[in-house]
Amino acid sequence: MARLMEKYRTELAPKLMGDLQLKNVMQVPRVDKVVVNMGLGEAIQNIKVLESAVEELGLITGQKTVITRAKRSIAQFKLREGMPIGCMVTLRRERAYEFLDRLINVALPRVRDFKGVSPKGFDGRGNYTMGIQEQIIFPEIDLEKIDKVKGLNVTVVTSAENDEGGRALLSSLGMPFRK
Repeated sequence: MARLMEKYRTELAPKLMGDLQLKNVMQVPRVDKVVVNMGLGEAIQNIKVLESAVEELGLITGQKTVITRAKRSIAQFKLREGMPIGCMVTLRRERAYEFLDRLINVALPRVRDFKGVSPKGFDGRGNYTMGIQEQIIFPEIDLEKIDKVKGLNVTVVTSAENDEGGRALLSSLGMPFRK
């Protein structure tokens, strides 16, 4: 079992139940899934960028990457429907907690001039999205093999009904929110 998942089950869930004044254990917010997404507009001209992004995202998450395709054509961007423009991975259960553990304790402290993540990334339903500007903060990435620094989005989907529940869950898991 993932270290963060075990900590959540034994320590954090009972504490959250008291803090949020919940009556049932099933009401306690939990992490449903983590979606890691890389949007690559340059993949239209250079398909090698997409191939390297797929490989890097697979290394970061430890799971096979899905290539995302354009839903509609946009003439100004020279984009046709069905063209590959990004990649994504959906992590659930233990892999989600394991990725969050590595993100919070290893990757985020490696960000240059890190002051915490923005508390404004909540969507009103308890889910949190944050952008990472460089994929090189993850220790799995070999700096010699990087052709271009790419950013990625991380969305943490929780079972919380509102932002307060989601914020309480993520802060108890150790997410360093800015003051």
